[in-house]
Amino acid sequence: MFKITHTIACAAAMALASPVLADQGVDQTSVRFAQVAALDGPAAALGTGMRQGLLAAFNEANLAGGVHGRTLELTSMDDGYEPSRSIEAVTSVIKSDDYLALIGTVGTPTTKATQPLATAANLPLIGPFTGAGFLRDPALSNVVNMRATYDAETQAWVDYLVDDLGLNNIAILYQDDGFGRVGLSGVNKALEARGMTLSAEGTYTRNTLAVKSALLEIRKAEPEAIVMVGAYKPLAEFIKLSKKMKMDPVFVTISFVGSKALAAELGEAGDGVIVSQVVPQPWDASLPVVAAYQAAMKTFDANEEPGFVSLEGYITGRLAIQALENAGADVTRAGYLEALSGLGTIDLGGMALSYGPGDNQGSDSVFLTRIRADGSFEAMMPGS
Repeated sequence: MFKITHTIACAAAMALASPVLADQGVDQTSVRFAQVAALDGPAAALGTGMRQGLLAAFNEANLAGGVHGRTLELTSMDDGYEPSRSIEAVTSVIKSDDYLALIGTVGTPTTKATQPLATAANLPLIGPFTGAGFLRDPALSNVVNMRATYDAETQAWVDYLVDDLGLNNIAILYQDDGFGRVGLSGVNKALEARGMTLSAEGTYTRNTLAVKSALLEIRKAEPEAIVMVGAYKPLAEFIKLSKKMKMDPVFVTISFVGSKALAAELGEAGDGVIVSQVVPQPWDASLPVVAAYQAAMKTFDANEEPGFVSLEGYITGRLAIQALENAGADVTRAGYLEALSGLGTIDLGGMALSYGPGDNQGSDSVFLTRIRADGSFEAMMPGS
């Protein structure tokens, strides 16, 4: 079974909420969105981070009077980062017919399992937290992506490791599922373009910390760098075990890892680990979108610290809100889908999202960051 967390993003919405169920998520006073994501288990920080960012964006809009006079609500359902549970949850969302859209889903294997359900139901799927290429198919008229692809992230890794550092002995650890194999494919493509191949591969099973066998296999190649495609808990375990074994390669991992959670799990062992990102530094308030995010997070939950995942959730929330504004006061699900398809370019202040015919991906930006010994992140400049 999946766990449901029903949250109204503003206290005022509770007073205004209609006792009548919304028609496809819309009634006179509110608009309802559904999130299906990991809220528990080894990937919980990803789902909860996206949820916090979404709620901060919704709360910001609600405090300003809502969208066309309606408050925004979010119902979050825990799938534990398991496809079977995700299917169950998304099926319930579709059958209820009580939500305007799915938003902020988390993971490649889970979204791979549920996207066909949402597409068949013509249910909008907004800002899934995955860079998998299948979601960029122009035929998926109900899908709107915010972030860059995993191929773009893995290309940035290889550019840095090979072109900037001059390394040629690169190994990989990846989660043994669709997510990990997408990352593996991206790394292989980037290396093959240079006439190179991986020196070693290791895998682990999703939702486990069983990484030791993979480490022992990879260690045989004595790699100069290890690129990693997985979630924060198993990758933190892998890095800590590597350091205990006196291995000191360059460690590089992907935005999906959950950067803040990874740094927390690693402690001092995180010093020097490189993480690619698809949103700007969440502490850089010189960017208007980040300043707005920080203010919205502080207003919604003063105890919540900024992070890359919640910033992505906030930007995804802003994207959904912009389409809702564009759809007009008499919004329906069909009208919302039309508004999503016609978004064009959205300038959020330091981060622009651009959509067009056959292009359902808003951003192509990838930023490399490095974890410091104190767990903070520094932006990496070219050649650093």
